Amino acid sequence: MKEFIEKCRDFLREKIILPVRKSLTSFQVIILSFFGLILIGTLLLMLPVSSRERCFTSFPDAMFTAVSATCVTGLIVKDTATYWSLFGQTVILILIQIGGMGVITIGLAIMKASGRKIGLWHRSTMQESISAPQVGGIVRLTSFILRTSAIIELSGALLLAPVFCRDFGFFRGLWYSLFHSISAFCNAGFDLMGVREPFSSLTTYGSHTYVNLVIMLLIVTGGIGFLVWNDIGTYRHRFKRYSLQSKVVLLTSLILIVLPAVYFFCCEYDGLPFGDRVLSSVFQSVTTRTAGFNSQDLTQMDESGTAIMIFLMLIGGSPGSTAGGMKTATFAVLFLAAVTVFSRRNDVQCFKRRISDETVRSAGAILFMYLVLFFTSGLIISKTEDLPLLTCLFETGSAVGTVGLTLGITGRLSMLSRGILMLLMFFGRVGALTLIYAALPSSDSRNSRLPLEKISVG
Repeated sequence: MKEFIEKCRDFLREKIILPVRKSLTSFQVIILSFFGLILIGTLLLMLPVSSRERCFTSFPDAMFTAVSATCVTGLIVKDTATYWSLFGQTVILILIQIGGMGVITIGLAIMKASGRKIGLWHRSTMQESISAPQVGGIVRLTSFILRTSAIIELSGALLLAPVFCRDFGFFRGLWYSLFHSISAFCNAGFDLMGVREPFSSLTTYGSHTYVNLVIMLLIVTGGIGFLVWNDIGTYRHRFKRYSLQSKVVLLTSLILIVLPAVYFFCCEYDGLPFGDRVLSSVFQSVTTRTAGFNSQDLTQMDESGTAIMIFLMLIGGSPGSTAGGMKTATFAVLFLAAVTVFSRRNDVQCFKRRISDETVRSAGAILFMYLVLFFTSGLIISKTEDLPLLTCLFETGSAVGTVGLTLGITGRLSMLSRGILMLLMFFGRVGALTLIYAALPSSDSRNSRLPLEKISVG
């Protein structure tokens, strides 16, 4: 029997796995791995054991939840706390954890733990998965990601435990602490606060400074990226030795937290006490780009505040992080490119370094794709559902940025609109260039170049 199993394993490896591996690019493997995880999660969530009522969940509802969890978005059609059983919530949490850290990262960790050899093909795929600058040291970086994630998530759970154990009981409080810690660090936005009021997110803790601060710290640590944390762990306070990407990510993230927070404080939340107003403003600025938790009723915000939130959601988190979206580095490169044009310089510069033209072109392509998908999808949903355009744009921005915030229309959407949101969530988590590179073959490089002719713009 043992010999038969070994022969079957060798046959699968030589006749199926290796040929398929050779025919697939790293980008295609990343997409297929996420799709496979979504399919498994959908099938598990459809089982009666996954729901509190012990009934079968429809395929569309289960798939929407699986896509949202795997793509760490947080948009839901069933309240996580009141509809799903403990088993269903556990499935959702596992999907969040694997989706946030990356399917390839988890797979590589399993291979390393089992003692299997990690070849160049695996390292190259991992490099593309986490946007690492080089293949060298990728296995060490994987170990760092797993170790850092475990430490931060457990620390977050321990910090939340005193409050949640007091409010929900010891064992239930521990589960709530772990669930919200992982959800916040992975920038997923799933919550279990529906036991108090369905779809309420963290509004019941809107004035609780301690819970807000812990959740914000978890969101920020997960959203700035593992490559940045690797630099922080290596160089500590020696900021000058950080890579250019880490410097750009940290500075851009700080600006995108402070400036919107100032706006929210000055123009929103007028009826709140001063302390609660500061807390809500900072929390909204932090969570809007990546996480999807909300501590105040979003439907009470005016149109200008909603528009700013859409802008922040489209930017998203940072490269190599648990968050999705266009990414902070992309936004920074586009801003620097504009400054270069205005100042009539030849090269895009930052921190006394030159940014390549290829990077600038890629950033422009990403912006174009995000804007087209975001706006076109919003128009389609608005016409299909007969809803205000700004409300639908908020929903599509939340989906493509894998944020998870909503103005309360997700559960009322038709199958067509839900399908559009699922595609946007998948697009936002996997990444624009990953999908393009997986779908289109690389063009042959040529030494010859076409004649140059200028065209007027602006």
